[in-house]
Amino acid sequence: MKSDLARFGRGFVYAWNGICAAVREERNFRFHLCAAVYVFAAAWLAELDRQSVALLALCVFSMLGMELMNSAVERAVDKPDTTHWWSAGAAKDMAAGGVLATAVGTVVVGVCLLGRAETLRLLWARVTASPACILCWCVSLAAAYWFIFRFCKKENTNAEHKTQ
Repeated sequence: MKSDLARFGRGFVYAWNGICAAVREERNFRFHLCAAVYVFAAAWLAELDRQSVALLALCVFSMLGMELMNSAVERAVDKPDTTHWWSAGAAKDMAAGGVLATAVGTVVVGVCLLGRAETLRLLWARVTASPACILCWCVSLAAAYWFIFRFCKKENTNAEHKTQ
Protein backbone atom coordinates (compact mmCIF):
# COMPACT_ATOMS: atom_id res chain seq x y z
CA MET A 1 0.00 0.00 0.00
CA LYS A 2 2.77 2.40 0.93
CA SER A 3 4.54 1.76 -2.37
CA ASP A 4 1.31 2.49 -4.29
CA LEU A 5 0.94 5.77 -2.45
CA ALA A 6 4.60 6.62 -3.04
CA ARG A 7 4.27 5.88 -6.78
CA PHE A 8 1.14 8.01 -6.89
CA GLY A 9 3.01 10.88 -5.18
CA ARG A 10 5.98 10.51 -7.54
CA GLY A 11 3.59 11.07 -10.43
CA PHE A 12 3.01 14.60 -9.16
CA VAL A 13 6.76 15.14 -8.90
CA TYR A 14 7.24 13.97 -12.50
CA ALA A 15 4.42 16.24 -13.66
CA TRP A 16 5.96 19.21 -11.85
CA ASN A 17 9.35 18.40 -13.39
CA GLY A 18 7.72 18.41 -16.83
CA ILE A 19 6.17 21.81 -16.23
CA CYS A 20 9.52 23.17 -15.00
CA ALA A 21 11.26 21.78 -18.09
CA ALA A 22 8.68 23.47 -20.30
CA VAL A 23 9.24 26.79 -18.52
CA ARG A 24 13.02 26.45 -18.98
CA GLU A 25 13.03 25.18 -22.55
CA GLU A 26 9.83 26.11 -24.39
CA ARG A 27 9.39 29.74 -25.49
CA ASN A 28 5.77 29.21 -26.52
CA PHE A 29 4.90 27.81 -23.10
CA ARG A 30 6.44 30.88 -21.47
CA PHE A 31 4.38 33.08 -23.84
CA HIS A 32 1.19 31.30 -22.80
CA LEU A 33 2.09 31.67 -19.12
CA CYS A 34 2.53 35.43 -19.57
CA ALA A 35 -0.70 35.67 -21.53
CA ALA A 36 -2.45 33.82 -18.69
CA VAL A 37 -1.17 36.34 -16.15
CA TYR A 38 -2.49 39.23 -18.25
CA VAL A 39 -5.84 37.49 -18.80
CA PHE A 40 -6.34 36.95 -15.07
CA ALA A 41 -5.20 40.52 -14.36
CA ALA A 42 -7.75 41.82 -16.88
CA ALA A 43 -10.47 39.62 -15.35
CA TRP A 44 -9.65 41.02 -11.91
CA LEU A 45 -9.58 44.63 -13.13
CA ALA A 46 -12.86 44.12 -15.01
CA GLU A 47 -14.40 42.56 -11.90
CA LEU A 48 -15.70 39.56 -13.82
CA ASP A 49 -18.05 37.24 -11.97
CA ARG A 50 -16.85 33.87 -10.69
CA GLN A 51 -18.39 31.89 -13.53
CA SER A 52 -16.62 34.02 -16.12
CA VAL A 53 -13.30 33.67 -14.31
CA ALA A 54 -13.87 29.91 -14.08
CA LEU A 55 -14.50 29.77 -17.84
CA LEU A 56 -11.34 31.78 -18.48
CA ALA A 57 -9.39 29.48 -16.15
CA LEU A 58 -10.69 26.41 -17.97
CA CYS A 59 -9.58 27.88 -21.30
CA VAL A 60 -6.21 29.09 -20.01
CA PHE A 61 -5.28 25.79 -18.36
CA SER A 62 -6.51 23.85 -21.42
CA MET A 63 -4.21 26.04 -23.50
CA LEU A 64 -1.25 25.40 -21.18
CA GLY A 65 -2.00 21.67 -21.18
CA MET A 66 -2.21 21.60 -24.96
CA GLU A 67 1.12 23.42 -25.22
CA LEU A 68 2.68 20.83 -22.89
CA MET A 69 1.27 18.01 -25.02
CA ASN A 70 2.57 19.66 -28.20
CA SER A 71 6.04 19.95 -26.68
CA ALA A 72 5.89 16.31 -25.59
CA VAL A 73 4.93 15.16 -29.10
CA GLU A 74 7.75 17.22 -30.61
CA ARG A 75 10.28 15.70 -28.21
CA ALA A 76 8.97 12.19 -28.72
CA VAL A 77 9.17 12.23 -32.51
CA ASP A 78 12.36 14.24 -32.99
CA LYS A 79 15.35 12.14 -33.99
CA PRO A 80 18.98 13.09 -33.39
CA ASP A 81 19.86 12.26 -37.00
CA THR A 82 18.76 14.14 -40.11
CA THR A 83 16.19 11.52 -41.13
CA HIS A 84 12.68 12.85 -40.66
CA TRP A 85 9.82 10.46 -41.17
CA TRP A 86 6.66 11.74 -42.80
CA SER A 87 4.58 10.40 -39.91
CA ALA A 88 6.76 12.23 -37.37
CA GLY A 89 6.29 15.50 -39.24
CA ALA A 90 2.56 14.89 -39.52
CA ALA A 91 2.33 14.15 -35.78
CA LYS A 92 4.13 17.39 -34.95
CA ASP A 93 1.89 19.34 -37.34
CA MET A 94 -1.24 17.82 -35.84
CA ALA A 95 -0.09 18.64 -32.31
CA ALA A 96 0.63 22.22 -33.39
CA GLY A 97 -2.83 22.31 -34.98
CA GLY A 98 -4.31 21.25 -31.64
CA VAL A 99 -2.53 24.18 -29.99
CA LEU A 100 -3.85 26.56 -32.64
CA ALA A 101 -7.43 25.29 -32.33
CA THR A 102 -7.30 25.62 -28.54
CA ALA A 103 -5.78 29.10 -28.82
CA VAL A 104 -8.52 30.26 -31.19
CA GLY A 105 -11.21 28.93 -28.84
CA THR A 106 -9.53 30.60 -25.88
CA VAL A 107 -9.33 33.94 -27.70
CA VAL A 108 -13.01 33.70 -28.66
CA VAL A 109 -13.97 33.13 -25.01
CA GLY A 110 -11.71 35.97 -23.90
CA VAL A 111 -13.18 38.38 -26.44
CA CYS A 112 -16.72 37.39 -25.45
CA LEU A 113 -15.98 38.00 -21.77
CA LEU A 114 -13.64 40.98 -21.97
CA GLY A 115 -14.29 42.51 -25.37
CA ARG A 116 -17.44 44.53 -24.68
CA ALA A 117 -16.92 48.27 -25.13
CA GLU A 118 -17.79 49.13 -21.52
CA THR A 119 -15.41 46.45 -20.22
CA LEU A 120 -12.60 47.72 -22.44
CA ARG A 121 -13.22 51.30 -21.27
CA LEU A 122 -13.11 50.15 -17.64
CA LEU A 123 -9.85 48.23 -18.23
CA TRP A 124 -8.27 51.23 -19.97
CA ALA A 125 -9.35 53.57 -17.17
CA ARG A 126 -7.87 51.28 -14.51
CA VAL A 127 -4.63 50.63 -16.36
CA THR A 128 -4.09 54.35 -16.99
CA ALA A 129 -5.45 55.53 -13.62
CA SER A 130 -2.12 56.99 -12.51
CA PRO A 131 1.46 57.28 -13.71
CA ALA A 132 2.37 54.54 -11.22
CA CYS A 133 -0.16 52.17 -12.85
CA ILE A 134 1.18 52.94 -16.31
CA LEU A 135 4.74 52.39 -15.10
CA CYS A 136 3.74 49.11 -13.49
CA TRP A 137 2.22 47.84 -16.73
CA CYS A 138 5.25 48.96 -18.76
CA VAL A 139 7.60 47.21 -16.35
CA SER A 140 5.44 44.09 -16.49
CA LEU A 141 5.58 44.10 -20.30
CA ALA A 142 9.38 44.41 -20.21
CA ALA A 143 9.56 41.57 -17.68
CA ALA A 144 7.25 39.45 -19.84
CA TYR A 145 9.45 40.10 -22.89
CA TRP A 146 12.54 39.05 -20.94
CA PHE A 147 10.80 35.95 -19.59
CA ILE A 148 9.50 34.85 -22.98
CA PHE A 149 12.54 35.56 -25.15
CA ARG A 150 15.57 35.72 -22.84
CA PHE A 151 14.84 33.38 -19.92
CA CYS A 152 17.35 30.47 -19.96
CA LYS A 153 18.62 31.69 -23.33
CA LYS A 154 22.28 31.22 -22.37
CA GLU A 155 21.65 27.68 -21.11
CA ASN A 156 19.83 26.69 -24.31
CA THR A 157 22.57 28.21 -26.48
CA ASN A 158 25.22 26.16 -24.66
CA ALA A 159 23.18 22.98 -25.12
CA GLU A 160 22.81 23.72 -28.84
CA HIS A 161 26.58 24.15 -29.26
CA LYS A 162 27.25 20.83 -27.53
CA THR A 163 24.99 18.96 -29.96
CA GLN A 164 26.52 20.52 -33.08
